[in-house]
Amino acid sequence: MDEREIARVRAQLEDFAAGVFAGLRRSDQRATGLRYLRGLMLDGRRKSMQPMAGRLGVDHQQLQQFLTSSTWDVAGVRRRLAAAAVDLVAPQVWVVDDTGFPKDGKASACVARQYSGTLGKVANCQIAVSVHAATDAASAVLNWRLFVPESWDDTCVPGPDGKPANAHARRLRQQPVTRDQAGAKKPHVRVQVPPAEQIDQIRRRRTASKVPDAERYRPKWLMALEMLDELAVWGLRPPLLTADAGYGQVAEFRQGLTERGISYIVATTSSTTAQPGDAQPVEVPYAGVGPHPTPKYPHPARSLKDLALAHGADAARLVRWRARLPAPDRDPDRPVGDLSGHFFALRVRPAGRAVRRGPHRGDDGVLPECWLLVQWPPGQDEPSDYWLSDLPADTPLAELVRLAKSRWRVEHDYRELKTALGLDHFEGRSWIGWHRHVTLAAAAQLFLTQLRLARPKAVGQT
Repeated sequence: MDEREIARVRAQLEDFAAGVFAGLRRSDQRATGLRYLRGLMLDGRRKSMQPMAGRLGVDHQQLQQFLTSSTWDVAGVRRRLAAAAVDLVAPQVWVVDDTGFPKDGKASACVARQYSGTLGKVANCQIAVSVHAATDAASAVLNWRLFVPESWDDTCVPGPDGKPANAHARRLRQQPVTRDQAGAKKPHVRVQVPPAEQIDQIRRRRTASKVPDAERYRPKWLMALEMLDELAVWGLRPPLLTADAGYGQVAEFRQGLTERGISYIVATTSSTTAQPGDAQPVEVPYAGVGPHPTPKYPHPARSLKDLALAHGADAARLVRWRARLPAPDRDPDRPVGDLSGHFFALRVRPAGRAVRRGPHRGDDGVLPECWLLVQWPPGQDEPSDYWLSDLPADTPLAELVRLAKSRWRVEHDYRELKTALGLDHFEGRSWIGWHRHVTLAAAAQLFLTQLRLARPKAVGQT
């Protein structure tokens, strides 16, 4: 948006900012918050502090101090934003996802060489986990967390017994071999740093970036559950939750949703194991010593791919789930058609070690039953996508497909936040500065969403 467009919606923006920053006690903080929102929405390639300050005509130190050393409560702003987003969007689903922020240096909070699905490779980046409220017409971010890699947590360094104090820490995997110019195998040799030196380096980095002592490495799926718990404390609960396979393949994540009473439809991998829906455990003979054994299934669990192949491609039928979005250069008078694919669904009982040990496994040995949704493109030798869902057994196939495909809106959120609102332009190094910047970027996006829903053809709202 340019200055003229900002001026046109000035009254709405001031009312919006008054609600978002209502918990800020000082008037100068509320004024700077409004100014920062304007800076994020104004046209310009970079939305870091100096370029924004130049466009706003203020000293960039004012913006920097507001993000990094001012005393305002970012959690309170997030809470008010989340409540406003749910009221505005009226979501059909909540979406859990994560995104990467490429970085050049090593000083930004929690930056490390790690895999980013956004980048499609291992790179030097930060990773953020987020929760979104979504419908086909609108979406908004509800919560953010910056992922803490193992290299930023001194409790992940193995102790004298070879085990890290952090129970979630992964064991170091042996590095794969590489090949020299002659094609011979050349082992990758990692420089071994003494544990005491590793701990000292990590603590210095955490102190420099002001990472709170309570923030430690834990898997992204556990971070997502923590954010859902925080949103529940704020009085917000999802109508249904969806996520990609990075979360859906984790049995502990699905069980965590069930324990919280949250229905889900989540993508998973073809290697996830399950029993057929009609499988029944059988009694195991008692040996006469110790407790009576729990009944067990007579056959080993099979992969979802094997179950789908046994069901057969002929079972898949065409399902249309929503209208295509019109391309920018398309004739608006021409119909855009529907998104469609071939699917089938069957009842299964997910298995695996985590499920067997879970709280929902009864004394009778019966595994909980759920839906397996499969997408199998015509002419392909095997399915392309798999989802698991605990929706009721009478849920129609078309409804399962529509809900499974509803997480597409999160990509719109990330694209708008990064390309238009400078989500990944923050150049500061502090933990609190990062969380405040992304919270304000989410606030700017929510305001634009509010304008779009009120005036779909408003200038500058794309």
